[in-house]
Amino acid sequence: GAMAHRAAQEVRDALRPFTIPNGITLIRLALTPFFVLGVVEGNYRFALVIFVVAGLSDGLDGLLARLLGMRSLFGTYLDPIADKVLLVTAYIALTWPKEGFVTIPIWLTVMALSRDFLIVLVALLMYLGAGVREFRPSLWGKSTTVVHIATIVLVLLANLGRIPDPVLLSAFYVALGLTVVSGVDYVRRAAARLERIHRGDDEG
Repeated sequence: GAMAHRAAQEVRDALRPFTIPNGITLIRLALTPFFVLGVVEGNYRFALVIFVVAGLSDGLDGLLARLLGMRSLFGTYLDPIADKVLLVTAYIALTWPKEGFVTIPIWLTVMALSRDFLIVLVALLMYLGAGVREFRPSLWGKSTTVVHIATIVLVLLANLGRIPDPVLLSAFYVALGLTVVSGVDYVRRAAARLERIHRGDDEG
């Protein structure tokens, strides 16, 4: 009895990463190359559909993970990675110069990727230096992600119909501003967190 029970538990633990939410996350990762194909071939309608489906699946897997109590460590790490892969890939694909098409300006993409790189670097340093695993995204970070998503959608729509230039430019500049502010804010918060940990160590 106990032996069989333990074996069953081990099987369950081994299969935990393969939950429905994680399956949806993996599908989202698999959609990314199709998005790129759509953009490369100039089929912006197809790219937009893929992007919207990926966005909806993002909400769905989070919801299912909560409802079904299927939160897994694998999912916690995989989900933001899948989001980032899609966003970064979408940005690069839509920045590629294409004659007669609306693209994301190179300066915005360079700044967005630099911020992502900075965040990964700081998170890595915090993990290696102080063992910090959990670092909640700030309101600035979340706002930046929303604006980046909106920018991608606007550029896709601009290639399907007419989006006035001022609207596009506003989106680009707002995205740039938030990218800079959230990057600085992330580093500031990380430094404050490390300072607190250091002080705590000193007292202890």
